[in-house]
Amino acid sequence: MMRIVICGPAHPYRGGIAAYNERLAQQLIREGDAAAIFTFKLQYPSFLFPGKTQYDDGYAPEGVTITRAINSMNPFNWFKTGLRLRRTKPDLIIMRYWLPMLAPALGAIARIARSNRHTRIISIFDNVIPHEKRMGDRALTRFFIKSIHGALVMTKAVEKDLRQFSQKIPCVISPHPLFDNYNAPVSRAEAMVRLKLCTADKYILFFGFIREYKGLDLLLKAMADPAINSPGLKLIVAGEFYEDEKLYFDLIRTLDLSQRVIIHSHFINNEDVRYYFSAASLVVQPYRSATQSGVTQIAYHFNKPMVVTDVGGLAEIVPDGKCGYVVPPEPKAIAKAIADFFSADEERFRSGLEKQKKLYSWNRLTESLRRLMRMTKKGRR
Repeated sequence: MMRIVICGPAHPYRGGIAAYNERLAQQLIREGDAAAIFTFKLQYPSFLFPGKTQYDDGYAPEGVTITRAINSMNPFNWFKTGLRLRRTKPDLIIMRYWLPMLAPALGAIARIARSNRHTRIISIFDNVIPHEKRMGDRALTRFFIKSIHGALVMTKAVEKDLRQFSQKIPCVISPHPLFDNYNAPVSRAEAMVRLKLCTADKYILFFGFIREYKGLDLLLKAMADPAINSPGLKLIVAGEFYEDEKLYFDLIRTLDLSQRVIIHSHFINNEDVRYYFSAASLVVQPYRSATQSGVTQIAYHFNKPMVVTDVGGLAEIVPDGKCGYVVPPEPKAIAKAIADFFSADEERFRSGLEKQKKLYSWNRLTESLRRLMRMTKKGRR
């Protein structure tokens, strides 16, 4: 048994990283470890957060101790939290890293905690280099990487980014596990009723928060392509705008798509996720840049084929022709893939999805963490 603390988002914070941390803690506990989460007292100052709220109004996950301990903006808090972890001597601290702004807090806590010469620090990197780059990102990321003993990344693309900062740090690649914490699928008929959709139409799903790098505009332009410009084929956009929504609504009007695009522009709570994926025939991720995406792992959970663009690590996770399509981030290519999907047997990807999703188990992730732990002990830093 190990005593493990995960430092990162968790209830009452919302989002994919929080859901991942909570599910990982539950898996570690099932395997016999004593796992808990240190989440934030303050994650982002409100004026820096692009969405409507950082918080989830749902219930906390069962069986996981979550402590609101970290203030990302307060150096005195970093010192206090680091000393607390140094004193309690967990065997392993898992730091989630996705944004350089958090590097000073997480890096300082890690340095203090590991000074007990017992605790090992491993970071799970969602991004090493952020999608939306800012001055100082590289210096902040370098500061954080020097504070940890080992790194777990989810794609080769992120490993390549990590090696720009360190060639020697132990690193393991372990794909993003299935997001199986969104309940079982429902029937298409039940999803239609819940979302008030017409059963005669077919639906494509764009899911998740909306930012420029997610490429929703590329998908809207694809919807206007003659290859799929059919009134019976509709797009559901389910997610909160993290930038000016007017740009997208103007594009919808310009392309005359008002009757073919359904927008639910709010954060989709965990209980409702299954209705959107159960309603859709195809999930499309038209990203301009990516590392990996939790959306793909939700789609696998619900056995939904995907169209993804050939950026970052998406092609590693969605084998072309087996679980969907991998295409260039261009409207014409996206439209062609969608047209091909609906022109043939929509069930032809079923066996590929079932086979591929077996690679993304949570115990595979915990095995990778344990292997990485052993690697850090062999080459102690």
